[in-house]
Amino acid sequence: MFDKPNDNFLKAAHDGVLWCYIIETDKSAQLCSIADIKAYQGSGYTWVHMQSDEIDSALTLQKLGLAQARIESLCALETRPKAQDYADGMLIYLRGINRNPEADPEDMVSLRLWLRENQIISLRRKDRRLLSVLDVKENIDNGEYPPSPIDLLVNIVNCITDRISETVDDLDDELTEFESRDVPQHESRERLMLARRQAAALRRYLAPQRDALEAITRVSKHITDNQVHDIRMDYDRMTRYVEDLDLAKERAMVLQDELRNRIAEQQGMRMYVLSLVTAIFLPLSFLTGIFGMNVAGLPGTESPEAFTILACSMVVIAIGITAYMLWKKWM
Repeated sequence: MFDKPNDNFLKAAHDGVLWCYIIETDKSAQLCSIADIKAYQGSGYTWVHMQSDEIDSALTLQKLGLAQARIESLCALETRPKAQDYADGMLIYLRGINRNPEADPEDMVSLRLWLRENQIISLRRKDRRLLSVLDVKENIDNGEYPPSPIDLLVNIVNCITDRISETVDDLDDELTEFESRDVPQHESRERLMLARRQAAALRRYLAPQRDALEAITRVSKHITDNQVHDIRMDYDRMTRYVEDLDLAKERAMVLQDELRNRIAEQQGMRMYVLSLVTAIFLPLSFLTGIFGMNVAGLPGTESPEAFTILACSMVVIAIGITAYMLWKKWM
């Protein structure tokens, strides 16, 4: 058997390798090193998971027998979901939901895969764990051994799709909450903007990823009918999620419009009330302004009853204006 690398070896390695597996056809799997991978001549296959931006990752890929063009593709800074078949293997770019703590789900994690008959190599950026790949590793550790590299790819795609499903469902639940109950306006505007941005960002990558899944079934030389069926199922799910994200974006836009209309209606009502109050008190302010001038000749300055008469007149005017507005149904 191969020597199992200890934790110190894994932590101290600077070749970009996160883990290596040799998976045998007799339903067994063994953690190993790159040297074991190179020396392996069995009937099973190997899985190498790496960091694409580690300083020595390119050298490690070269040791694994990859051509320079393939190494540059796997270590590229920016990727877009796709699947491309070559004479020496298949290059696949996928995107997974970023479910790491304190991370935005729409900040998706790129997964690069190189698939050949007896080996699968997966790479991701440093410090950007993809929980879907960790789920597959955990399944292997628990005794679930995919029988071929394509089956392992199918498992990775399934886990990625499951994580996407969780995020899309969370987004749908959040929009349903907005539609079913009142949320404070200051909170609503920020959360709706975030939901709309998240739906647009997720759709940006899920639409080409759907096409990439379809391309896998079309260009792969060694894929079986069952594997095609499984990937087609994920393709259908991805199509549904893209449609759900389109709908979520439209729902967020409608909710934003409703929120803006509600705010405008409230502001209009406040301005309307102020206008009514102004209409009632404008003539009263005119009278108080006139009789408040300190000039000679004002009527009633010598009469003790003048204030009472003016006050009663102002009350009558206010009541008259209010009654007129009620008659016109302005109030």
